[in-house]
Amino acid sequence: MLKEIKIFDTVIAPGKSYKLNFNMAKLYTSTSVEVPVIIERSKKAGPVVLLTGGIHGDEINGTEVVRQIISKKLNKPAVGMIIAIPVLNIFGFLNNQREFPDGRDLNRVFPGTKSGALASRFAYHITKELLPHVDLIMDFHTGGAQRFNAPHLRVSQLEVKSWEYAQIFNAPFLMHARNIKKTFRATCSDLGKPYLLFEGGMSSHNDKEVATEAVNGVLRVLDHLHMLKPDVQIPEVKAPSIVITDSKWLRAKYSGLLHPKVECGKYVTKDEYIATITDPYGELRYKVKAPHAGYVINVNLSPLVYQGDAIFHISKHQDDKSRDQEEV
Repeated sequence: MLKEIKIFDTVIAPGKSYKLNFNMAKLYTSTSVEVPVIIERSKKAGPVVLLTGGIHGDEINGTEVVRQIISKKLNKPAVGMIIAIPVLNIFGFLNNQREFPDGRDLNRVFPGTKSGALASRFAYHITKELLPHVDLIMDFHTGGAQRFNAPHLRVSQLEVKSWEYAQIFNAPFLMHARNIKKTFRATCSDLGKPYLLFEGGMSSHNDKEVATEAVNGVLRVLDHLHMLKPDVQIPEVKAPSIVITDSKWLRAKYSGLLHPKVECGKYVTKDEYIATITDPYGELRYKVKAPHAGYVINVNLSPLVYQGDAIFHISKHQDDKSRDQEEV
């Protein structure tokens, strides 16, 4: 007999579909704000996977990834259960803002408190109501502040199971990154829950190629867990993820107009010309060169930058080959 699962006071029966409304706060007008939690449970026992997007309200691409999985009915498992929350921070989503209405970053208040600020209370209920039932979390993010991220996973190599799942996911890049205290990821780690943090694209934008990379990764992981139905086509693995263990931000030496010359995800050589910074008056023209060889994993697409602003994030290892080179 399958074990009883109860989420937000609802018993989740085998073979049933649910759209629960996580409703724990209201607007100033007393209007309820509901966070849809979409649950599909198979009649057969298996893993429980949680898919989340929009923990930062302006990271639309993460929401799009989870939406596509639901729209294509890929969240209906052959075994086990899939919980999908396209928009965790519905408040920020409504206002196209990163933070909660109380000004707090939801991804910096986990595991939350029962009687704290609004964001902390929200994190508390996610931690207490959902995470005890979950075996694997896949959480989808984008770059912020007009910084475009190449599609990649951020996982600590010390978390062996998460690292194994990350290799199966097969994003173009796999970045070793330590946990940050009070994040959703750190809380999952403390509870012993494997967790994959996907980064790709930038805030307030949809990017079709980035979303496709993420959806394909989810399919590979669900296939590995035997959760997909037989008619689902699994994306092929063209090359292993490029592992990044060290990287460095390149910062603007001058304030002005930024003109990037390389695309995100590309491999650059030391001293390669990668951008120009100009002033508005046609007097300054400064060529930005790569300080070392590596992959460009983040590009600042803001047209204006101040001196000291981060403009490129470049991996630092020297022995990588690009995906294009590996496929030849």
